[in-house]
Amino acid sequence: MPPIADWAAELATRERQGLLRRRRVLQSQQGPHVIIDGQHRLAFCSNDYLGLAAHPALTEALKGAADQWGVGSGASHLVCGHHQCHHDLEQALAAHTGREAALLFSSGYMANLGVIAALTGRGETILQDRLNHASLLDAARLSDARLVRYAHNDMGALKQRLESVDKPALVVTDGVFSMDGDLADLPAMAQLCQDHQVPLMVDDAHGIGVLGAQGGGVLSHFGLSPEQVPVLMGTLGKALGVYGAFIAGSQALIDYLVQKARPYIYTTALPPALAAATQVGLQLCRDESWRREQLTALVQRFRREAQGLGYELMPSATPIQPIMVGSAHEALRLSTALEEQGVLVTAIRPPTVPLGGARLRVTFSAAHTEAHLDQLLEALAKAREVVHGA
Repeated sequence: MPPIADWAAELATRERQGLLRRRRVLQSQQGPHVIIDGQHRLAFCSNDYLGLAAHPALTEALKGAADQWGVGSGASHLVCGHHQCHHDLEQALAAHTGREAALLFSSGYMANLGVIAALTGRGETILQDRLNHASLLDAARLSDARLVRYAHNDMGALKQRLESVDKPALVVTDGVFSMDGDLADLPAMAQLCQDHQVPLMVDDAHGIGVLGAQGGGVLSHFGLSPEQVPVLMGTLGKALGVYGAFIAGSQALIDYLVQKARPYIYTTALPPALAAATQVGLQLCRDESWRREQLTALVQRFRREAQGLGYELMPSATPIQPIMVGSAHEALRLSTALEEQGVLVTAIRPPTVPLGGARLRVTFSAAHTEAHLDQLLEALAKAREVVHGA
């Protein structure tokens, strides 16, 4: 660890490079229109894909469950903190994903740490996509196994790794890549993993609720079975509108994780009222297909018209629509130019993305309207003139 005197110098360096991170204070509910740092903004930067984070039905479910079950869970799941709400939600998530069982975690980060460390060990190798989420990469680094990365979505590279490394124990990938918005080539990956008898784990944080029949996720989108992808992680704080995460798979997998996943064993259980609210969000996700239809329409129009304005987009059909910029400073300038017009879009810079890969990460919600999209496109047109003089 650097001396305390070096901390300020490091912060100053990051400021000069356009990489210093700053927190904003949200002073309203999550939604298309927010108040942030005291300013009213039209937001295109939330992962609230289905527009459920402030839905009245979830709010009422949370209040009712808090009246019945209290606010805190009181203990870990294995002591006395596993409430009926948790049990019911796990069963609902298992059914939603077509799996035998599911296990709740307090966050996606904790779920990934828990499952990867539990399923791998010293002398084994974990293969991961180079653009996987930080939690997946950190989980591998913190396990006793060796981490080997392959080129993004490159099935030839993955095949070569599977054939050359010692004791491949697990292949891990995002289903939807959070910064690019593209999908992993899961059918090809599943076949490679079956050919080499290595289990495949998919982090579907950004696919659950958005893709597939009734929002079943990326595995539903591709029609992949539990046998092809035995380990599935999903989150509850994005499309489903609440908080937490889960692992879904066979009953044997879940029973094993109850014994071995340390972030599950040694963490206080998720507040039961949140679990009850999530069940309502899950039901709305399943019943209200118009939300996914709205997302699809918004994304298709945005791609067509933003590219017509001269912006470089990535090949994504999901609600994650990155505008590629390159320079961190330029990404900040473009984000600022949009915010001055009342539109909030976050600049994503290294190390979250590779050096030279700074971008604006535009995200859509089913709560956005065509009028909201009109405002975004108009702001993008004016911002381009300001930043580029075009």
